[in-house]
Amino acid sequence: MPDTIAGLPLHPLVVHAAVVLVPLTSIGAVLMALWPRFSRRFGVLVVIVAGAALVSTVVAKQSGEALARQVGVTEQHMELGGRMPLVAAALAVLTVVFWLFDRGIPGNRRRPWWLVVLAVILVVVALGAIYLTILTGHSGAEAVWVGRLRG
Repeated sequence: MPDTIAGLPLHPLVVHAAVVLVPLTSIGAVLMALWPRFSRRFGVLVVIVAGAALVSTVVAKQSGEALARQVGVTEQHMELGGRMPLVAAALAVLTVVFWLFDRGIPGNRRRPWWLVVLAVILVVVALGAIYLTILTGHSGAEAVWVGRLRG
């Protein structure tokens, strides 16, 4: 994988995809868990976005490691960034599994208890993914901008 695109480091370019796609997946997953009609209508779209979010976090992690070798980075950002692909993978897998089971339930039937439990787990992981995205992005922004801005 290249470290740069058109002379610019790949990491800050691809990070923006992860910062948008992980929370977008999380919001979609929460809506799927809470609203069966949304899940059956838009679940496939949320699953596709979850896959793109996972890929973007993996590329962001790899490109971030390459950039860190050149310019350095805080330990906190490296640690948080290293967790992002794992959380994105958990979110993607849970979203896919939930959608695969939920889409087969007719609209006039209730979800079985075990799918409700899976929905709760999905919501918890989705909220955790948003929180980790915020922490990781903030630590990266601090690493780049603290001490460089006037005022």
